[in-house]
Amino acid sequence: MNPEPEQAESKVAPKAPRRRAGVPVWRTGKPDAVLAAAVDTARTAIEGIAKASEIGEHLAARTEGDRVVTHLFESRLPGYIGWQWYAVLTRNSRSKVITVNELGLLPSEESILAPEWVPWAERVRPEDAQEQDTENAEETPEEGAAGESEAGEPGETAADVESASDDETESDADAESGSLERD
Repeated sequence: MNPEPEQAESKVAPKAPRRRAGVPVWRTGKPDAVLAAAVDTARTAIEGIAKASEIGEHLAARTEGDRVVTHLFESRLPGYIGWQWYAVLTRNSRSKVITVNELGLLPSEESILAPEWVPWAERVRPEDAQEQDTENAEETPEEGAAGESEAGEPGETAADVESASDDETESDADAESGSLERD
C-alpha cells in the first residue's frame, strides 16, 4: 500500500533509441511557412541531380533553423531502399525568394548501411591464419614440380640444367674473344 514505488516508476524516463551513425538528428520546431510550402521547388532541384523516376513522394519538411527547411523525398534509386533525397531551402528575412542551399541523399532509420569499420588486425580470426598457412603449404610442392619440368629430361634436375646453361655461356664468351683476337 505504499504509493511511493509507483510514483518512482512513473518518473523514470523511457530510454531514447540508440542513434545510428550517419543518420541525421533533426531539430524540432515549426518550419518556415513559405519554405515548407515550396515542395515543388525542392523536387525540381533534386531532379537536377537525379532522374524524376528515382524520386518518390514527399515525406516531410523539417526545420534546420530560422528560415532554413529540409524537404525529404523517398528514394527509388536501386540499391538505396530506405534512403531519402533531401533539399535544403533557405530565404532571407521578409523575402519570398527561395534559395536551394544543398541537395543529396541521406540514410534513414530503415536504410541499409555498411557495418562499422574494423581495423584489419582486429578482423583476422585464427581460422583465417590457418587457411593462409594451408595455401602456402600447397604452393610449395608446386614450385618444386615446376623446377623439375624445366629440367627437360627425366632424371635431370633444375640444377643440372642451370650448370649446363652456364657452360654454354662460357663457351660462347670464349668463341667471341677468339674472333676478336683474329681481327
